[in-house]
Amino acid sequence: MTTKGIFQGLPWWVTWIAIPVLVLAVFGGLIMSVVGFVVSLVFKALLLVVLIAGLIYVVRKFTS
Repeated sequence: MTTKGIFQGLPWWVTWIAIPVLVLAVFGGLIMSVVGFVVSLVFKALLLVVLIAGLIYVVRKFTS
């Protein structure tokens, strides 16, 4: 059975409102933890880049 066959007889609001709300209710915590992990990882990567750039700047400033 295809996806169109499953949702064919349903009103539009079931497909576009009720099902996404149910998915968010069931998997919302998982989705938020994954998003939080990705944001944390990006922040740590940017912090690492800033610290390495600062170290290179300081070393070149004092050795020249």
